[in-house]
Amino acid sequence: MTDTTDDIAEEISFQSFDDDCRLLGNLLNDILQREVGTTVVDKLERIRVLAQSGCNMRQAGIVDMAEMLEKQLASELSKMTLEEALTLARAFSHYLTLMGIAETHHRVRKRGNNIAQTAKSCDDIFNQLVQGGVSPDELYDTVCKQEVEIVLTAHPTQINRRTLQYKHIRIAHLLDYNDRPDLTIEDREMVIEDLVREITSIWQTDELRRQKPTPVDEARAGLNIVEQSLWKAVPHYLRRVSNALKKHTGKPLPLTCTPIKFGSWMGGDRDGNPNVTAKVTKDVSLLSRWMAIDLYIREVDSLRFELSMNQCSESLSRLAHEILEEANHENRHENWNQPVSRSQSLPKQLPARAHLPSFAENGEAQHPRLDIPGPDHSQHNHKEGEVSSTLFKIGETSANSGASAAATSPSSFNSIQQLGQRKSSAGSQIGRSSFQKLMEPKLPQLPGIAPYRVVLGNVKDKLERSRRRLELLLEDVSCDNDPLDYYETTDQLLEPLLLCYESLQSCGSGVLADGRLADLIRRVATFGMVLMKLDLRQESGRHAETIDAITKYLDLGTYSEWDEEKKLEFLTRELKGKRPLVPHSIEVPHEVKEVLDTFRIAAELGSDSLGAYVISMASNASDVLAVELLQKDARLSVAGDLGRECPGGTLRVVPLFETVKDLRGAGSVIRKLLSIDWYREHVIKNHNGHQEVMVGYSDSGKDAGRFTAAWELYKAQEDVVAACNEYGIKVTLFHGRGGSIGRGGGPTYLAIQSQPPGSVMGTLRSTEQGEMIDAKFGLPQIAVRQLEIYTTAVLLATLRPPHPPREEKWRKVIEEISNISCQCYRSVVYENPEFLSYFHEATPEAELGFLNIGSRPARRKSSKGIGHLRAIPWLFAWTQTRFVLPAWLGVGAGLKGACEKGHTEELKEMYREWPFFQSTIDLIEMVLGKADIPIAKHYDEVLVSKERQELGRQLRSELMTAEKFVLVISGHEKLQQNNRSLRRLIENRLPFLNPLNMLQVEILKRLRREDDNRKIRDALLITINGIAAGMKNTG
Repeated sequence: MTDTTDDIAEEISFQSFDDDCRLLGNLLNDILQREVGTTVVDKLERIRVLAQSGCNMRQAGIVDMAEMLEKQLASELSKMTLEEALTLARAFSHYLTLMGIAETHHRVRKRGNNIAQTAKSCDDIFNQLVQGGVSPDELYDTVCKQEVEIVLTAHPTQINRRTLQYKHIRIAHLLDYNDRPDLTIEDREMVIEDLVREITSIWQTDELRRQKPTPVDEARAGLNIVEQSLWKAVPHYLRRVSNALKKHTGKPLPLTCTPIKFGSWMGGDRDGNPNVTAKVTKDVSLLSRWMAIDLYIREVDSLRFELSMNQCSESLSRLAHEILEEANHENRHENWNQPVSRSQSLPKQLPARAHLPSFAENGEAQHPRLDIPGPDHSQHNHKEGEVSSTLFKIGETSANSGASAAATSPSSFNSIQQLGQRKSSAGSQIGRSSFQKLMEPKLPQLPGIAPYRVVLGNVKDKLERSRRRLELLLEDVSCDNDPLDYYETTDQLLEPLLLCYESLQSCGSGVLADGRLADLIRRVATFGMVLMKLDLRQESGRHAETIDAITKYLDLGTYSEWDEEKKLEFLTRELKGKRPLVPHSIEVPHEVKEVLDTFRIAAELGSDSLGAYVISMASNASDVLAVELLQKDARLSVAGDLGRECPGGTLRVVPLFETVKDLRGAGSVIRKLLSIDWYREHVIKNHNGHQEVMVGYSDSGKDAGRFTAAWELYKAQEDVVAACNEYGIKVTLFHGRGGSIGRGGGPTYLAIQSQPPGSVMGTLRSTEQGEMIDAKFGLPQIAVRQLEIYTTAVLLATLRPPHPPREEKWRKVIEEISNISCQCYRSVVYENPEFLSYFHEATPEAELGFLNIGSRPARRKSSKGIGHLRAIPWLFAWTQTRFVLPAWLGVGAGLKGACEKGHTEELKEMYREWPFFQSTIDLIEMVLGKADIPIAKHYDEVLVSKERQELGRQLRSELMTAEKFVLVISGHEKLQQNNRSLRRLIENRLPFLNPLNMLQVEILKRLRREDDNRKIRDALLITINGIAAGMKNTG
């Protein structure tokens, strides 16, 4: 499958990449000498040399010699003891991971040394557009109006434990520090010592999760990405956009303008996951708010030190004096035993990062330290290196992982326990606050006050009260605070910050205003009070069951048995009514109650905290209206209980079209919806005339194969856009893309640039998941680059849309290819009675469940067929065997059929001139470059029963057909000819990756004889980790 960062693969510098790989490899080798002994290390080196020799022979075209060496390698591996196999699996897996860290580091390094020439950057694309005839005003307006939302999901494709991810980031920081030219010999020796410590710690840490994560654990992981990376990256990214805009249009980006925002499914995606309950959704939403406020408190603390000047505008001075007078009034009347506010006391100690410039390249000091939460995390002043919030420490769920967690952090504890500790210590705050009154300076009484510090002190005080309120809500403790005592909305927090900014500008201190203060304002505008709004997702059938239960209880009949027109008539009538439909006395099954509870929580939280309500497996207009009715009913009920309007507005309801059948009907469903007066008026009134539609790449690919899925997605988007245009409704397309090409993955830039014309009009939503989140956003420098790529790709697709097929007959040709491809794919996957057994034998699919990488089940239903298997394990299993079958099966047959009908030259022309077709072929070529026929053949020969090995031979023949015709159409002599950097990176991994695959085959053979042997199972899981690291993704 594609490398996770192929958007910037061309940017890697090989000048010192090999040196770093050699350094890390030698350090790992030295550690292994100490940990496992020279004899074992010599055996590992022999395996590596054999694998390297085999690779060299294959690359030289000496196939017979390569096969002989590979047989010798397999023989050596089969003779290994279990302990030796385990050591080899761990050693090679860790080396591949270290190689990946070095690879990422050198992409960042080259970018740092060559910013001006970076392709696809804002500066580059803005320049291209202006040179190409776009007026500066049009460019400026388009960028300012751009609305892109990146939605992080908890799909189970991140295979590394969070503990190990921390250590990997630490190694990346050390490599970065080691590149500094001013280091002395002693400094470099200290870096080497630090690297040895980190790699030793990794070796001594259990790689495997021993328990499944909970949905809250997954949400914490997502919030950690914000805290560790995006929080630092966003201001830097927005500065780049602003600077490029000013350079090419003469105007900077408005301070509160945010071309990109973030959403999340973590804690909201309940499709097929019974572990995501209404309570989980509420808790995750509150935790997200808590984290946002905690981060803002730290930034405000730093700002109070920076803005020490006295000169300010009249309005800010007036506000500062009002705050002081109110505080003095409260102090005169407060009881000695009551806790006092610390908000206006001037700071006495330098807070964390206050000494840094408003934005360092890494958001850190020159020798950056990984922010690891510790037990002495203070609410007020943070020590260097203790920036992470304790509440959101990403703990391991395993009872056996304490030691490894301790290696990352001084202490490991649960966030809810931390809240309990705060609550239990509340009583001691009374005496402590009295002591603080004696120790802290009094509020300034003299005219020469520092007004910015007073105002920001008040902001911090309200933020702390907001945080305490959320802690009580998380403990289900009622709190009737005065709304003036805390921040509820983004605008409330922005108001005093913007006042400070305007004051600084008016006093000639613009250089200060545009520093840390501007960065904080931009963070508030981007992340709001929730960091990432939480989407809810549920399968359409669950809503139908709920309406069913209601209509039966009210003696209205069985909703699910009605035809579509009767359903729409009933739903529309109820939506126009003003009374609740669901009586409080209703008794329903647990599954139905959970759906009703979810809508009630959604009504309580509202659109201030939540984003969209996504309906998976949507196929009819009634699927959307059913959700609208349940949402309306819950809001009426909650408003009645509260005695006031529900917070925020109604959630956007987003149909998700996934299967080929549903994609073909997507346009008709949208037309039907918009033809209903109530719905159209609702969209105009409540959602600014904007309809959002989601298209799914995973299930469509599993349903019909990658090529057919790509074509059906293209046509569906065209039809949805046309339907919305007919009714004068704007449309935002939400792309449910996975990490692998088989699930819609691939380079972001290429994907956006190949969408149908008119489908990307300044707006886009797209999912990022699992290992993709860490790969694209795990480091601030990489995150900045990815955010720029999203911005520039959407901008180009808006102002310079990709060309449609030049001739109508091109559509007919691709339709023919799609039909043949789909028929070939389905005849193998769904119609061949031997295929399911072949799949189970040839891949580790059955064993993937032991990885504990996600909270949801691998199957939607208990059926053993391919149909109910989720797309991720389907892709994951084939990626492990290096066959990556779902991404190419059927493609060769389709292209061959078109060429045999005389369309070869036409296809070459389509490849050159039609971006959609070119990107589809390029992505398939990228997949084929990672597929490995000899390795896949080895799995078959050892693991597959004799009667099914013929099926394997046929499939390998199909793979070779796909390779042949992809090269014919692209005009390339060999695969990945147009991406030599990626080809070289893959070749570098093979001496470690190939032995891991062969070892996995041997371990699978042993495990299937002793399926209850835990040690063998652990060895298998470690090979899965290593192969995932070598392939650079999972499913």
